[in-house]
Amino acid sequence: MCPLKKNKNKHMKFNLKNTINLYLTCVCLLLLSSCKGDKKEEVAANETTNQKPNVVLIMVDDVGYGDIAAHGNEWIKTPNIDKLYNESTRLTDYHVSPTCAPTRAAFMTGHHNYRTGVFFTIKGRSLILEKEKTMAQIFKENGYNTAMFGKWHLGDNYPFRPQDKGFDEVLMNNGGGIGQTMDYWNNDYFDDTYMHNGKLEKFEGYCTDVWFEEAKQYIGKQKDKPFFCYLSTNAAHSPYWVDDKYSDPYKDNENIPNAAFYGMIANIDENLGKLVDYLKAIDLMDNTILIFTVDNGSAAGNKMGEGQDRLDGFIAKGNNAGMRGVKASMYEGGHRVPFYIHWKNGGINVGKDINALTAHYDILPTLVDLCKLELKEDLKFDGSSLVPLMAGDDSKFEDRIVYVNTQFSTDPVPWKRTALMHKNWRLVEGTELYNLDTDPEQRTNIADQYPEKVETYKAAYDKWWAEISPTFVEKPYFIVGNEAENPTTLFCHDWHSETFTPWKQDHIRQGQVNNGFWRVKVEETGTYTLKLRRWPVETHLALGAKAPVRPALEGTSVTSSKKSKALNIKNSRIEIQDIKMSKPVDLQSEYVKYTVELEQGETHFKTWFTLDDGVEIGAYYATIEKLN
Repeated sequence: MCPLKKNKNKHMKFNLKNTINLYLTCVCLLLLSSCKGDKKEEVAANETTNQKPNVVLIMVDDVGYGDIAAHGNEWIKTPNIDKLYNESTRLTDYHVSPTCAPTRAAFMTGHHNYRTGVFFTIKGRSLILEKEKTMAQIFKENGYNTAMFGKWHLGDNYPFRPQDKGFDEVLMNNGGGIGQTMDYWNNDYFDDTYMHNGKLEKFEGYCTDVWFEEAKQYIGKQKDKPFFCYLSTNAAHSPYWVDDKYSDPYKDNENIPNAAFYGMIANIDENLGKLVDYLKAIDLMDNTILIFTVDNGSAAGNKMGEGQDRLDGFIAKGNNAGMRGVKASMYEGGHRVPFYIHWKNGGINVGKDINALTAHYDILPTLVDLCKLELKEDLKFDGSSLVPLMAGDDSKFEDRIVYVNTQFSTDPVPWKRTALMHKNWRLVEGTELYNLDTDPEQRTNIADQYPEKVETYKAAYDKWWAEISPTFVEKPYFIVGNEAENPTTLFCHDWHSETFTPWKQDHIRQGQVNNGFWRVKVEETGTYTLKLRRWPVETHLALGAKAPVRPALEGTSVTSSKKSKALNIKNSRIEIQDIKMSKPVDLQSEYVKYTVELEQGETHFKTWFTLDDGVEIGAYYATIEKLN
């Protein structure tokens, strides 16, 4: 064989060998690639499975325990709430504050509302302290996007606003409800103007529909990363305005005290069903913690018997789940409310009752536990995580005492409108003792039969009061002259006053006689303008004008506003820091303007309008602006 032929054969053998090796290599690479692809899919699946849960927290307003069909109300239809009830863990002995702002403060912080500076709904005591860290801030620090839709009621100015307290997206009505003092003038639940990320914006539709629809749009945009969505309706708070199609089924029923109130709940129920359907449609339902709860007892689902106190009496009409008292009451019906939590991926998706005594300040530590959130600082919650209870361990809750209260004053008073709760026992205002096992409607005060128990509970309260009362030293202040909000408009709703302040627009229309001061912190020394108004800026009404009547809305329960009253204001004056000034009033102008030099620091700001008959009232609206 010639060398060439030999070499050729050698090359042929070499090429064949290389070809086979190359083929085998390619096959292996393909198989390996396929395995890696499967592995990637498996990892992706695991990442999806292990992804932090989303949280949708629905808090509705003024809907009592007995206002839901699942709780035995035979007249109302709430199929979607009932369905969630059947697929959730339910807290059957869950308590909040008897009024809305204190509940929201405790819920948001995991602290008793006293500690947050919030213990009433008006008079400057619905403002959450700047130092308080909220649920939204904790979620945000853990990589969650955060949003709220609807009612906030913990302050409408810096530094109390939702965007100041951890929320990335904010759509809200000002104040505690539509038609209240801070709300956009003449809002009536339909096609209203709300605050959207700090700016006024008009939306089409019924308010509850808007909150849910905007929340769904937000969720759709955020579905690929964890989010915390606080969906907080102003319904079913007064005024009881809703489309007739929701209230008509409840009219002419002698058992139903307020058909429009039931209609508002029916609309909430419909929106809840649509939200659940949407979460399922975008494949988020299974890994979303969905919570449904309420801020206080029923406001309009019941009617008291003849001669009974309107808040604390015994129910003669409606369904209150066998409880005494309604919203704002220290009796059970004022603060025991529904709470359902559903999370399929977390195994919380079957009907299960937890009967231990629980409270609003337990919810934040529970979510921290469920979502495995890291706390960036040493937060000491007043509440406890309910996860052990969900696992069947109630040892930590067997002997707990819960205190709930609301105050109608500017400073906390011991025992005022307070309920101490321990197991089945209730001590009301330190003097009335009830055993719910034998007297669920709290009809018979048995304090004289158990004097030792009363003294034990009073001693426990005294110890708790001694611990919490030093926190009252810190007061909430409006911060003016900060770039986050300049100018700042202050509202008479937030006056510190010994009497009820004008908290809704009809009070403004009628010229309610009242006054008080605002707590103000001046951010920087400088020149400021102070503008005193009788009407809100969006009306452009003169100081001496009457506001036009807001008309009724056909096809709804919306009624016309009360007629307004023109005030013949002769003079104005102000006090702030060491400055005292006065000016005559031009009734054709929209405001009286003062220019002052203010020093940095905390102070009180008070205004006066003197009427032609010598009566003095405060300026219902005052704007403070720092000049550049």
